[in-house]
Amino acid sequence: MSRFFEKLKDVKPRDILHIFLFIFALPIALVYKIFRKDLWLVCDNGVEATDNGFCFFEYVCKNHPEQDCVYAVYKNSVDYENVKKTGKTVKYGSFAHWILYLTAKVNISSQKGGKPNYAVCYLLEVYGILRNSRVFLQHGVILTNIDFLYYKNTKMSMFVTSTYREWEYVNNNYGYPEGTVKLLGLPRWDKLHDFKTVPNQILIMPTWRDWIGTDALSKSIEDDKKAFCESDYFKNWSKIINSKRLEEICEKYGCTVMFYPHRDMQRFIDCFSKSNPYLTICKYPEYTVQELMKSSEFMITDYSSVQIDFAYMKKPLAYFQFDYERFSEQHYGKGYFDYTEDGFGPVYNEEQGLMNYIEQMAQRSFANTELYLNRHKEFFDLYDTENSKRNYEAVKERWP
Repeated sequence: MSRFFEKLKDVKPRDILHIFLFIFALPIALVYKIFRKDLWLVCDNGVEATDNGFCFFEYVCKNHPEQDCVYAVYKNSVDYENVKKTGKTVKYGSFAHWILYLTAKVNISSQKGGKPNYAVCYLLEVYGILRNSRVFLQHGVILTNIDFLYYKNTKMSMFVTSTYREWEYVNNNYGYPEGTVKLLGLPRWDKLHDFKTVPNQILIMPTWRDWIGTDALSKSIEDDKKAFCESDYFKNWSKIINSKRLEEICEKYGCTVMFYPHRDMQRFIDCFSKSNPYLTICKYPEYTVQELMKSSEFMITDYSSVQIDFAYMKKPLAYFQFDYERFSEQHYGKGYFDYTEDGFGPVYNEEQGLMNYIEQMAQRSFANTELYLNRHKEFFDLYDTENSKRNYEAVKERWP
């Protein structure tokens, strides 16, 4: 109960409305269930429709139109029209979303918080007030210890993993009941077998940091930006994108560089400036993660899960990890994946070594090496275009 009241404190004034939406939607949903007994409600984060939720939804609409399936997305999303063309939609966070959420035989999302209101639904689900069935498609492949995904913190009915090592780690350490954790693959991987690259395009895509403010509703964005510009994160990545050596490599080998920080860091994108004429600072929604990865030949990242998608395409990458110890202590704990022994590229914590490797790869036209191609074979147990199919069949088997 003490934990319940602690979590109750997370419910903000803006969430109170959703408590009433839940109360009013509940009796309607009880009636609605009579007419829509086999409803699947799917979503990602509400803003974008490019992740595993939408890829799964797209597969179901195309291959199993008989399945009652609805996707939740904001109407002002840049992807809304595309979703609407694909299948049935509902406005994310709306009263109708609450009704369908309570009606659905199963709720399916790539996000732990993929629901009408995260704070209210967390209290309903995790504390047993509401007993519904939920599938976690995941946003990426788990490499580290993410305690907020433990069973006691999610009560997910099905937890999707994508490699045997990930399945083994989650199954043995996260506390899920036997049979809950499934090895099925990420639905979005189905689209990573057909791509065209831009010759010599380098993608720099760092992830976010838990200790750097990411609350989009911050009362003082200017104060947040000031603090951000004083962070090691900003200083180190600014140094890389404005490296004179990188500019020389671009000029010598005809390279272009795309810099795209994590979505939670995009609110600080205007803090970055560039001196390299061959570099583009990419802003959302003008650029999407998947399209940048598919079009690029080489990636530089730190700890981002996008490394797995990039490596899945058998493309070379390198890690720039200037704050490894702090990241492991304050962001995600250490897991089963060792970047030096298991990673899909070399690890650097300073500029010179990283630039030397970029030039080496440019000299070989960014062809991957045998070492990392062998790691690809060892890591990816599922390498085909049937990830969405496996997920569909697993959900159908569990909830016929």
